[in-house]
Amino acid sequence: MSQRQAPAAQKKTALILVGVVALMVSLSFAAVPFYDWFCRVTGFGGTTGVAETESHNMLDRRITLRFDASLAAGMPWEFRPAVPEMQIRIGENGLAFYEAYNPTDRAIAGTASYNVAPYSAGGYFVKVHCFCFEQQVLQPGERVSMPVSFYVDPSIMDDPEGRLLKEITLSYTFHVTDLPAGQADAGGAAASTAAN
Repeated sequence: MSQRQAPAAQKKTALILVGVVALMVSLSFAAVPFYDWFCRVTGFGGTTGVAETESHNMLDRRITLRFDASLAAGMPWEFRPAVPEMQIRIGENGLAFYEAYNPTDRAIAGTASYNVAPYSAGGYFVKVHCFCFEQQVLQPGERVSMPVSFYVDPSIMDDPEGRLLKEITLSYTFHVTDLPAGQADAGGAAASTAAN
């Protein structure tokens, strides 16, 4: 290789490496939305389904639903399910409540992440309305009751694993998030009812 060809080869190699780095960065940003879409479509990792309307097909078989609540590190709220478990029929529209309390002297915003266990039930557990769809803001000393309406899709009976399930656990974890602009002194929590 002549000295004249060496810089051209180095320039080509540098361009290829820059292209590879740009591709890797692009793929890393695309991975999160792709993974989220994949989980929602398949129920992978306990991701629940979401529907705009309630179920209209109810089966005679009953299933136990357990409700779990936890707080991420640094979240000072108190958070718990109003009732730890209930039994419903598959396809029946259920309504559960979680309670949150802000014991601090400042407004705190939170967002709930959620999943379903066992993971194989995720695609069959369908939420219609949920406090987890929106950020919640609790004022100092505020206590709220937050609803989640749901049903277990009757198609779970067509799944060889799903038809054997006797119970499903719905878990929420609240994380601190930034207060929306102008919300520091606003009263109430979005999509919640105060229970002072």
